[in-house]
Amino acid sequence: MPKTTLYSTITLVCILLCSNHQGLAQQRFTRAPTFTEMADPTKDTLSDWSNVEDGLHASFVSIDKRYPKSLNPNLTAQRAATVYAWKGEQVSAQFILWTSAAAPHVTVSAGDLKSTTSKSIPGDVVQTRFVRYVMTDEFASGCGYRKPADFKASLSADMLDNLKSYDLEAKKVRPVWVTVKVPNDVTGGNYHTTLSIHQNGIVKEQLRLTVIVQNHVLPPASQWSYHLDQWQHPSAVARVNKVKMWSDAHFETLKPTMMQLAAAGQKVITATLNKDPWNVQTYDPYADMIIWKKGKDGSWSYDYSVFDRWVTFMMGLGISKEINCYSLLPWNNEVHYFDEGKNQLVNVTAKPGTAVFEALWSSFLKDFSKHLRVKGWLKITNIAMDERSREEMDAAVALLEKVTPEFKIAFADNHKSYQRYPKSIDISVAAGDPFDQQDLIARRKKGYVTTFYVCCSDEFPNQFTFSDPAESTYMAWYALAAGFDGALRWAFNSWVLDPLRDSRFRTWPAGDTYIVYPQGRSSIRYERMLEGIQDYTKVNLLIKMLEESNDQLNLTKLNAKIAKLNTAKRYADWNKDLNDAKNFVNELSQEIRPSGK
Repeated sequence: MPKTTLYSTITLVCILLCSNHQGLAQQRFTRAPTFTEMADPTKDTLSDWSNVEDGLHASFVSIDKRYPKSLNPNLTAQRAATVYAWKGEQVSAQFILWTSAAAPHVTVSAGDLKSTTSKSIPGDVVQTRFVRYVMTDEFASGCGYRKPADFKASLSADMLDNLKSYDLEAKKVRPVWVTVKVPNDVTGGNYHTTLSIHQNGIVKEQLRLTVIVQNHVLPPASQWSYHLDQWQHPSAVARVNKVKMWSDAHFETLKPTMMQLAAAGQKVITATLNKDPWNVQTYDPYADMIIWKKGKDGSWSYDYSVFDRWVTFMMGLGISKEINCYSLLPWNNEVHYFDEGKNQLVNVTAKPGTAVFEALWSSFLKDFSKHLRVKGWLKITNIAMDERSREEMDAAVALLEKVTPEFKIAFADNHKSYQRYPKSIDISVAAGDPFDQQDLIARRKKGYVTTFYVCCSDEFPNQFTFSDPAESTYMAWYALAAGFDGALRWAFNSWVLDPLRDSRFRTWPAGDTYIVYPQGRSSIRYERMLEGIQDYTKVNLLIKMLEESNDQLNLTKLNAKIAKLNTAKRYADWNKDLNDAKNFVNELSQEIRPSGK
């Protein structure tokens, strides 16, 4: 059977199997340019707004806080704010708008950034986005099935929408996120811009933002040292955008989301080897990237056309360090293939260590290795496993060593067994699990990658929609303090049924399944994560400069501030210590002359 016909046949089978699930999703969720947020379920709706004077109000506020939608902010307006940035860095600020009466058609504009030395930066480097409120819940006990009625619900300010204007509601707060992307070729100095808030085209409020551009250059994202691994989910993009899986339209709609991932310095392409490796624990099943076929004569063939297109697509966006292929150990140990003799899709349980496991996977691994060698991808491809037991891992590694020893291994380890597989080129240790610092040092010398990961069981630090915004930044500082090369998180865009309005899911705390929103919408979590990754890169560059200049005093101070953040457990002063470390980095960046200057 020709490959195209084979793929169409299997696609039809999958559509029939999933039609009820997908059909219900598309009937209940309709994509639109804008949308109405869910009603606030909290007692904040009873807040007293009687002391709010008429008109539109604006004030800069901390980026470390989410501001409730219905609660009177009761604050003294701060009309000026200052941020520090390296050349090439993206930095953030936040202000809130509030009013006692409805204010339709509100827009925000930014003027050029002008310095005291008559230098200027075009105002288009400043982006302002209205923050939207999504429904969230609470951590509670973490992992496990959830009924919404059993968990405290609230609205969380998280999504950064791309609307040109917004109609403010009476007695409500509307945050606005400010992003400044500093060009890498500007002159250092203090720059000022005015943010003007208009209603129906008339300026109602103005805020002054100062950007102190320091004389250091942040390398492009592709060169950042932080190893970011956020798993991608193409099927979710197809469902939300209502396009055919793996069609040209699908790849076009994948671009905005995957470009966001590349902009954060993502290093890994997430690929699948057979059926959904995680046994459909997400809202959308993972669609096949490689089609297995058993011929009438018992021979095996494999269609890599989708896999090849996906990898090529991601590499074209600049994500090309690793291809992690899930999984030789799928969560339910099942493999499926199209049986030409039976003319149907066949599902087989292949437990590690059994004869059927060895037979099925040996044939595939040998063929896959040959294909990757032809494509030139073998050296960067890892056979990846996720949270499997020691016994299963032993069987899988033994098979790889026997059949295709050329393959490298990547795995997420929550069994404290990483030392058992010293040849694993990419491992991620569950946050808070014990590890040997010397192992990390030895692995780094070999060029191996060691990260930590968080999931539904980790209350802190994490990136749930109710998490403190600074936790997304803290994660990179924790990696720096603990000696990790970066972090893994299991889902960048595994969207739930109605991701624009309700981040809750049938299992796990709200927001666990995605960091960004459909159609290229960012989030406070994403922006703060990006901030931390930039910090990680900056700190390593500063440490190198301090070592080269033998500045032991500042090196000791910096290391002491970093060391305070070497914990994956929440403590009272974590946010204060994080900001203290960030402020010291700003001070050092002002004092230290860049290398070669």
